[in-house]
Order: sequence, then structure tokens, then C-alpha cells
Amino acid sequence: MSKCLITCDCEGSQRIDAAGLERATGLEVRPPCTALCTRELETAAKAIAGGDAIICCGQETRTFTDLAEEIGADVPAFLDLRDRAGWSDDPAPKLPKMSALAAEATLPAPAAKSVDVISEGLCLILGPTDTALAAAEQLKDHLGVTVLLADPQDVPDTRAFDAVTGSLRSATGALGGFRVTFDTLRQVEPAGRGPLTLTAPRDGAVSDCDVILDLRGPAHPPLFPAHEKREGYLRADPGSPAAVAAAVMAASHLVGTFEKPLYVRTEPLLCAHSRAGQTACTRCLDLCPTGAIVPDGEHVTVDPMICAGCGACSAACPSGAISYDAPPVDLTMRRVQTLAKAYLDAGGTAPRLLVTGAHGAEMVRLAARHGRGLPADVIPMEVDAVNGFGHAEMLAALAAGFATVTVMPTPGTDRDALAAQVALVTAISDGSVAVLDTNDPDAMTDALYGADTPAPRANPVRPLGSRRQIARSAAKGLRPDADILALPEGAPYGAVLVDTNACTLCLSCVSLCPSGALGDNPDLPQLRFQEDACLQCGLCANICPETAITLEPRLNLTPQALEQVVLHEEEPFPCVECGTLFGVKSTIERITAKLEGHAMYQNPQAIRMIQMCDDCRVNAQYHADNSPLRGPDRPRVRTTDDYLSKRRDH
Repeated sequence: MSKCLITCDCEGSQRIDAAGLERATGLEVRPPCTALCTRELETAAKAIAGGDAIICCGQETRTFTDLAEEIGADVPAFLDLRDRAGWSDDPAPKLPKMSALAAEATLPAPAAKSVDVISEGLCLILGPTDTALAAAEQLKDHLGVTVLLADPQDVPDTRAFDAVTGSLRSATGALGGFRVTFDTLRQVEPAGRGPLTLTAPRDGAVSDCDVILDLRGPAHPPLFPAHEKREGYLRADPGSPAAVAAAVMAASHLVGTFEKPLYVRTEPLLCAHSRAGQTACTRCLDLCPTGAIVPDGEHVTVDPMICAGCGACSAACPSGAISYDAPPVDLTMRRVQTLAKAYLDAGGTAPRLLVTGAHGAEMVRLAARHGRGLPADVIPMEVDAVNGFGHAEMLAALAAGFATVTVMPTPGTDRDALAAQVALVTAISDGSVAVLDTNDPDAMTDALYGADTPAPRANPVRPLGSRRQIARSAAKGLRPDADILALPEGAPYGAVLVDTNACTLCLSCVSLCPSGALGDNPDLPQLRFQEDACLQCGLCANICPETAITLEPRLNLTPQALEQVVLHEEEPFPCVECGTLFGVKSTIERITAKLEGHAMYQNPQAIRMIQMCDDCRVNAQYHADNSPLRGPDRPRVRTTDDYLSKRRDH
């Protein structure tokens, strides 16, 4: 079904070139309304009822959503043209930018993946006695409350909620699935008359709960890393009544069934974390702020209940074993390429991409309403996880035609992880990527208006494939005359360097290489290497017994990177019995020389066996005198003549 754009000039505050937009996008664009959300609401209702409308208004989405429910129609798609393009002090034409935003809005997005999380409302409250008991009184009618107190004398004489004493040893899990361990735990003994009594102290007591309300204050560290990202864990300073009230209110709503997004997709077979007990790549483990990623044998696993969806692991993973999936990486690539192509096709020359999260998108709206708005050549692109917009996505944007890429981190963005991705892109491209870290809408617009006018990109390319394939193809498009680009330490691309004087061609590196970048030759003693496949995980350097391997971070853009090259080779040794080539000549000679004076090798035949291939060595050992492999002589096979001879003798 062809989409139809329903536009509005918002009481004449912006200009909509409906005819030009229709020509540029190929979509039906109705004549602009003036007050679509008020006086012309009937027009909106008819368009929504048709089922093919894209309402070009971001501010009044609630109004049009309620209207769709009222008339029994599906909620329409929305496109914010006014705040992102129409409201701008830039006198340049807005048609290319509006065309790009409209083209992006028509991209089909896959349904979000999620899992149900059930919270029965079992809440553990930690904190000072007065504050914790007051919170319990407020929550007891909404949740199943347990208060952990330090002093047995503070246990209240009530059974409206549970009060226990002891100390919290550890806590794991997330909303609907916390597991807590207590030491010196004492519980109320409900039987008996008179004052409440407590059970005997017990260490290592384990219990489950759905919500943890931590009111202990800044003197106590949070129970979890990046605690603000741990769903179901609410923390407030007891010295701030407003913060405590907000936390109590939030806790009261954490009962029922919730949808937990599945932020990432994993491919364990691609993971280069470890092999044979040797650790290699730890990029995702080093970056994960919540501890959701843990080693699991030769690969890593992600706990979806703990994962907060920051996306840093997806951007840093060299193999694609972890990729962002809410939305998928390929949709982000298509959005970037669609925006650039539509802008250029509509007559624009040098677009600039502004990557924002929800925080940055709100700044764009504030700048449009109360400031100068965005320049006409700056195209804002809102993403769910700014850290998930990594070097491959940035390179794809530059190669597709964007003159520059500016990334605006959100308050929760990992700045170090973002800086590493920007440094990698800067080394590969021509430095057209920047980070704009500000919370001031005016400072944002001043920086964008004050930037130098960029030169248009020549010969845009829009590659497809995995993130590694797109990054490589984009780099070739951006640097067509380059051969080898030096990259910063920790880059996921590079070469393996071998000290040929130290390497014995034991091929331990080949057997453990997780990507197959290192290989051997079954017919000759050779160590082969395909640079394009190398993940720079470091496993080969870690396991090399001769420490003969080092890594060089770089991006080889020549065709040689796609071929197997010989890093080290030696002359093979011919078997002294059959002449079959086996082993490495220098190694066999070195072993022979070292063992000649050994007591167990005084027999020349023993030394000779070292110089035999496997088949000849086994044969020689079997037939050697006093060989432990040799059994007694086989009995002679009896023939017909034996039987006849025996009969004649009788």
C-alpha cells in the first residue's frame, strides 16, 4: 500500500512544498493543512481511516493516537517535519531535508522482540529504621513488603508486613528475579504470647524477591554496577524526602507483567572470547556497564534480564557475535543510507548527519521552538542506543554521502566507548566525525551553525553485508587511493606479525584461531594468514609458546588482505625410510642434536626413529628387538596337511 503524507504548516509557521515533496519522494502528499490537530481534525480522521497515512506532526501524536482509537482505526505512522526541518532560521531550502526524513519514515521496521517479566510485588526494603519502616507502611497495601533492619530492638510489633534483622551479603538478578543472601538472619517467630520473639541467627540464608528499595544512602555503595540501569532496583537518599517519595511511588507500580526488550542478538559460534582455556577477546566484557555479559566457556552469554541495551557491545564486537537487535543493525544501516540518498536525490549537496538519542531529540525540539532550529543541511537521526552507533555505522554514513557525522551522547552514554569508536573512524576516514557533548539547545545550534561548510562527498557508495564488510567497503570508498591505514590500539582490524627466527611452526596459533585468519598448508610447513579475517583478538599471541607473535592494528585496503599470504615457512624433512615429507627440517635436526647424548638414545636406531614419519616410526618400533609393542610370535596356522599327517601318525 502506497503511503500518503498528511502535512500541516502549523498556522503558517513553516512552509511545506507539497508538490516538490511529492516529486522528490514519489509519495502522495496532500495539500498542507493549517490546523490539523484542531480545526481540521476531520481531515486527519479521514486520512487515518484510510490506513495509509503518515501524519507529519510529532508534537500531537497523543491527539492523533486517541483519534485513531476513537474511530477504530490503526494508529498511524508519525513524522516530525516541523521541529526537525520546518522551524529553522536557516534561509536555505528545506525540501532536500524534508524529502530525506520522509523517505526514512517509509522504511519497514521489524517488530520489537521482548520477553514477559512477571513481578508478584515481593519487595525488600533496606535503609535506616525510621525511613525503611515509613516506606513499608506506605507500600504494605500494594506490595508484599519485607524490611531488613540492623537492630533486633527495632522490629515493630506488627504483622502488616515482615521485618527481619541481619546483614545483606549479596544480591543478584533484576526485576521479578532478584536473589538475596543474608547473614545472621533472624525472623519473627509468630507463635507465642507477649512481645515478638526472633529465631536464632542464620548465615547464608537465601531468598527471592521482585523489587529492591535501597534507602541506605550514599554512605553505602549500590548493590549493582550501573545501578540506575538495573530494572527493579530503586535507590534513594534517605536525606531527601522527595527522592524517597518518588522511589516509593515507583516501587508501588512494579507489580504485574512487564515486557522486557531483547536488546541484543548473539551468535556464540562467532565469539572469539577464548579457546582451550586461553582468554582472547574481552571487548564486550570490558564495556558492559551492568555486568550482563559473562564468560561461558569459549564464548560469552548475555543475561537479557540485566542487559540495559546501551549497545556498546555491538559497536565493539569484532566478529558480530553480539549485535544490537532493537532495532537490528541492518535497519540502522538502511536508515543512514536512505537519508543520504534521498537528500542528494532531492537536490541537496553536502548533508550533515546529527545522531541523537531521546535526550538529544528533545533538545532539537526545544531548539526549534525557542531558538534557531537546526541548519537546513543537518539531518537529525534519533537512535535507541547512541553507543550502538559505532564505527561501522559512522563509516557507512560518510560513504553514503554525508559530509560529516556528529554524535550527541545522552546522559547515560559511555563516553570512553564512544570516543574509541570515533577515534577509529577518524583514523580510517578524513576526520569528519565529531562528538557534540552539551545539554544546552542553544549551544548545540551555535556549534552546528558555526561549523565550516563541508565539501560534498564524491562518488557515494552504499555497501551491504556484515558490519565488518560494510566498514571495509566504506573505507575503500572514502579512501580510494589508500593502501594500509594505521589504526589505534584495540582496533578490530589488523595484521599478525611473526618473528621467523623464533617461530618453530608448531601451529598452535592455527588450531586455536577463532576466525580462521591463521591457517596451515597440509603439504608443506607453512603458516598462512588472511588479514581481512583477523579480529585482533590476541589469542594467537597469548598461546604462542615462543612469544613469536605480535599484533599490528591497521586496515589493509589492498586486495592482498583478502588472500592467504605465507607468514613463515621452512624446508620439510624427508623420512629416512620412505622419503615422505613430514615435519620441519630445522626442528627435526635440532631435536636430533639435543638427544644424541641422551642415555635413552644411545642406540642409533632410536635416533633414527626421530627422523621417520609416523607410519615408519610405528613399524620400526613394532619390529625392534625387545619392543614393548611386540607380542609373542603368532601360532602357525594349521593346514589340511597337518590334520592328515596327524591321522597317519595314529
